[in-house]
Amino acid sequence: MQILLVDDDPVFSRTLSRAMNRLGHEVEAVTTPEAALEQVGAAPARFDVAVVDLRLGERSGLALIGPLHAAAPAVRILMLTGYASIATAIEAIKQGAFNYLPKPATARQILAALDDTAPEAAAETATLNPTSLRRLEWEHIQQVLADHDGNISATARALGMHRRTLQRKLAKRPTRER
Repeated sequence: MQILLVDDDPVFSRTLSRAMNRLGHEVEAVTTPEAALEQVGAAPARFDVAVVDLRLGERSGLALIGPLHAAAPAVRILMLTGYASIATAIEAIKQGAFNYLPKPATARQILAALDDTAPEAAAETATLNPTSLRRLEWEHIQQVLADHDGNISATARALGMHRRTLQRKLAKRPTRER
């Protein structure tokens, strides 16, 4: 399988690329959406799969789904993220991602999520790294905050909480689960 890996974390990219190579797959790792589109544009039929990180620096990997599909319609896209939430999973699938997987994910978990002949294997990999309740709450707050253009008072009203409570919750960003 030819895999395009789009992730801005060089250590993760290198580790995942090596693991995929050992499993018999060819990986081309890039760090920016522009580099990904350049790779796909040069040879649209080259890649079978694109594994795209949700957060690429200050940009969203969700914005890359449409252009990737436009450049290479046959490429299946897997969104991979350390910031998993139900809202981003739904948005990724709506935009055309094949699947969505929370980090940390092993090469075998990623391959299982990409295996469309075994949906139960993909569902099983998603449950191996459940997202904590604290992280889900924080992601939901971030979504509502974005919906209100960063307005803390409007967000607090929408969530039914006091503004200071919201500010305390925002200050306590959950750490990445291991």
